[in-house]
Amino acid sequence: MGLESATYISQFVDTNPTATDPISQGDDHLRLIKSVLQSQFTTLGAAAVTTTAGELNILDGVTATNTELNYLDITTLGTSENSKVVTQSAGGVITVGGAAGDQVLNIASHDLVDGGLKLAGTLVTSSAAEINKLDGLSASTTELDYTDVTTLGTVQTSKAVTADASGIVNHADYQVVRPFLKDYAEVKTNLSAAATVDIDITEGNVFQLTPDQDTTFTFSNPSATGRSCAFTLVWIQDSSDRTITWPTTVDWAGGSAPDVTSGSGKRDIYTFFTLDAGTLWYGFQAGADLS
Repeated sequence: MGLESATYISQFVDTNPTATDPISQGDDHLRLIKSVLQSQFTTLGAAAVTTTAGELNILDGVTATNTELNYLDITTLGTSENSKVVTQSAGGVITVGGAAGDQVLNIASHDLVDGGLKLAGTLVTSSAAEINKLDGLSASTTELDYTDVTTLGTVQTSKAVTADASGIVNHADYQVVRPFLKDYAEVKTNLSAAATVDIDITEGNVFQLTPDQDTTFTFSNPSATGRSCAFTLVWIQDSSDRTITWPTTVDWAGGSAPDVTSGSGKRDIYTFFTLDAGTLWYGFQAGADLS
């Protein structure tokens, strides 16, 4: 029979050459095989093909284009401009690449499985609802660094609670309910001698003064109306007797201010309280002529 013709391997007839073909056509058959192989495998060059049949069969049924398959090195799959446009259909949108060229990973309505999401090596266990509590948060990390935020945030006014570096907690005139106190103490403030001395309740609840002249007292910053605000004053007489002029808002027990004890170093103790923000102070001499 005549010599077959072919351009691709699939066109070879596996029964050729027949036993009756002349031996002289043998070289034609060999040249045809060489021609088909060179035509179909044009880019093999001088390199040997080491890929196994199993490895080649990975491509069986693949419909991707040459461009789509050309992401060979996944470790550097963000370095080329084209790789920034990786997308996935609406069933679970995965987008790498933004309008400005930023790399964005958007996983919609899907979970990250096999251990969950980790940030800096730490597994995130917070729920979406818990994380959303941070939405719009303006507090600083210092303000958030209270141990039990579940109870600290239950009262709106608790947001005024602060603590300085020395551990002082300022409740900003809000209530502390049902405390159980031990080893309780009050701040004692030493007043500076002057002709007029103001007792500022924000500085403490126990005050002490050794005068160097006759003294007029004023009281300031008591608690708001409806709250009981009290303080104690310890007066230590000067080496020369000094007198006291009290605020006209003081209503003294017995109807008049007590006498000041005469004698260097003699102590008189006075207590005062108000229920109406200092409009009226109730005054008492708790002790007199103390050493």
